[in-house]
Amino acid sequence: MAINHKDVQEYYGKTLQKSQDLKTNACGTNIEYPKNIKSILSTIHDEVMAKYYGCGLTIPNKLEGLKLLDLGSGSGRDSFLASKLVGETGYVVGVDMTDEQLEVANKHVDYHMKQFGFSSKNIEFKKGNIEGLDEIGLKNDTFDVIISNCVINLSLNKEKVLRDCYSLLKEGGEMYFSDVYVNKRVPTELVNDPVLYGECLSGALYWNDFENLARKVGFSDPRSVEASRITIENKEVMAKLEGYEFYSVTYRLFKLKELEPDCEDYGQAVIYKGGIENAESSFRLDNGHLFEKGRAVSVCGNTFLMLQQTRFKDHFEFIGNFEKHFGIFPGCGTTNPYANLGSEGEIQQAQSCC
Repeated sequence: MAINHKDVQEYYGKTLQKSQDLKTNACGTNIEYPKNIKSILSTIHDEVMAKYYGCGLTIPNKLEGLKLLDLGSGSGRDSFLASKLVGETGYVVGVDMTDEQLEVANKHVDYHMKQFGFSSKNIEFKKGNIEGLDEIGLKNDTFDVIISNCVINLSLNKEKVLRDCYSLLKEGGEMYFSDVYVNKRVPTELVNDPVLYGECLSGALYWNDFENLARKVGFSDPRSVEASRITIENKEVMAKLEGYEFYSVTYRLFKLKELEPDCEDYGQAVIYKGGIENAESSFRLDNGHLFEKGRAVSVCGNTFLMLQQTRFKDHFEFIGNFEKHFGIFPGCGTTNPYANLGSEGEIQQAQSCC
């Protein structure tokens, strides 16, 4: 029988009562949190923490004053974290389809507003399926940031989720989320196993399918920020998934219409000026870009725009423009497919696809 939304609701509403009930560590976060995140986590209610099922840190830098959407917000841990960081001038909307999880989140809203010292509520939770974000009263082009923590793999229509997110974001906005990915496509019989699906494994996308899907809906240049191998220590689960490798990956996807499919070289550079919390001496955009304060760094056109046309703009000095094109950016995109042509036009060496 094919997996359905009711199976997911049952698993996260009835089967799992606390984080320790998980059979694997796929929906578990094993990272070193920044100091400010640790400080906020110490103020989150114990019941909210006990029902957390995430796989990464989905809280990006520089959130103050922003409007943020949390997909699959569950008991509200990440939503409350974001609530503190956006401050009283910002606003957070959490969306989840599981009544039991929403009950916990809503029960502790006033508690967290008091913990944070806020005079008015800056957070709300809506019941809804993340595949139907266009059906719960959310307006397009209104969110600065969308986060999600190990939830999109549980959706049955991942393209719809990504497409709706693209529509909801403002131009220059960002989708910053952690999820589970796999080294090859998972067959239908494993996808339809309710335990494997509920454990955030068999619903995982083959990583290349995900990146192509992101580009299809408009996120032209997906960037990986963090990645780690998931170890499955449950023998029964391991036996079913022999030959499959699973990874927890945090991606950032920018809504920028000018991004190109590949990294192109326009002779540009940027200098990080500092000023971002938890990143005073250096700022990491993604796995390939760490900007040290005061150091000029050559960048491709897409990276230039991800910094110049987003909330990070005031923290960088920008050198160059788009007037002259120098070809593909070295080390940051597709290599020249014709570089190894012989004198008679024959390819001397097989070319890789990327």
